[in-house]
Amino acid sequence: MGGGGREHALAWACRRDCPESTVFCLPGNAGTARIATNLPGSATDVATVVRAARDNRIDLVIVGPEGPLAAGLVDALAKEGIPVFGPTAAAARIEASKAFAKELMGRSGVPTARSRTFTELDAAERYIDAHTEPLVVKASGLAGGKGAIVCATRTEARAAARAMLAENALGKAGSEMLVEEFLEGEELSVLAITDGEHFAILPPAQDHKRLQDGDFGPNTGGMGAYCPVSVATPALLRRIADEIIAPTLSALKADGAPYRGVLYVGLMLRPDGSPAVIEFNCRFGDPEAQAILAAMPSGLVPVLRLIAEGGWMPSGISLGDARHASVTTVLAAEGYPDAPVLGAEISIPAELEATPDVLLFHAGTAQGPDGRLRVAGGRVLGVTAIAPTIAEAAQRSRVAAESIRFEGKQFRRDIGWRELARKR
Repeated sequence: MGGGGREHALAWACRRDCPESTVFCLPGNAGTARIATNLPGSATDVATVVRAARDNRIDLVIVGPEGPLAAGLVDALAKEGIPVFGPTAAAARIEASKAFAKELMGRSGVPTARSRTFTELDAAERYIDAHTEPLVVKASGLAGGKGAIVCATRTEARAAARAMLAENALGKAGSEMLVEEFLEGEELSVLAITDGEHFAILPPAQDHKRLQDGDFGPNTGGMGAYCPVSVATPALLRRIADEIIAPTLSALKADGAPYRGVLYVGLMLRPDGSPAVIEFNCRFGDPEAQAILAAMPSGLVPVLRLIAEGGWMPSGISLGDARHASVTTVLAAEGYPDAPVLGAEISIPAELEATPDVLLFHAGTAQGPDGRLRVAGGRVLGVTAIAPTIAEAAQRSRVAAESIRFEGKQFRRDIGWRELARKR
């Protein structure tokens, strides 16, 4: 379910892990059309999706984006007896409502940034005026990656709060908002596959949110990722499992919303090495999924199917070892993230598509009436390279990204820079 780079990567993983299977994508993109059958419709149109799954005799649905999860797609498919991997709408509140997630973390003792939740502008502004700088203003609801604003000053924070609560800039998503402390350190993305009680952690990744090299420019949905991350030691992952993932799953179960699916934990590793939660997502991260799935050995999809069918994960199962290093460089459209320009023709060298250590995951692409590939979204392609080391994978990804042409192309040339600095 879905039509971005994450969904192309998931479809590719299905073909890799289950080569005898027939794969469908709804709605998919120009890349998924090459390895699967695209179905018409919107991923958030629950009735259409259920009908498509029934008509095509689908025996496993994997939901990519958060919108369908929050809309209750899993609940509807399960009611029809169709196995689906992903959390129910009640469990998906861990992402769909940041206010809910903060409250749950507070009563579960999960480390996170201090914050307050507001629905009235006056109260929010009074709190901001007394807050230290910098600070973060977040929409509580789903805002398509545009809901978290890092504010260097209280003046910026007041403007962000006003945009959400008074000017309705993010619609319903921003009608409730949070003001929280700014956490310093290094970010880490940790994904756990879970049946609601047991879980296994996938190889951790690190995303690059800023548009430009050196972590400059506006925040985006993600300009690239790499996997594995050397700071994610076994000791740190055990701490994350014990202090964050396990209590979160226990709290959701106690609330009557057991979480079955993939739990994305966006973390800040503070200067003392301790982890704190920046955000939870109820689905595979993007572009992290592209790097993680490429780095992993085969065997993930059968586990997803087991959980979707209501089974329990085998005791002691491990999914956490990366077989390769992988680096994903995102190619973005001109004007991204604020006003992406669509329609530019995309040229991909034929030899690049035949290169075994480079995977091209399509995100915002479409096949035009003239048969030519064109830009159809802000993030256009994810160029994922695999190699024995991050340095080699980064170079292969960068060279491949440079060889793809479309007008206004934007991409970062320093994906993995923190890891490379550690190696030096």
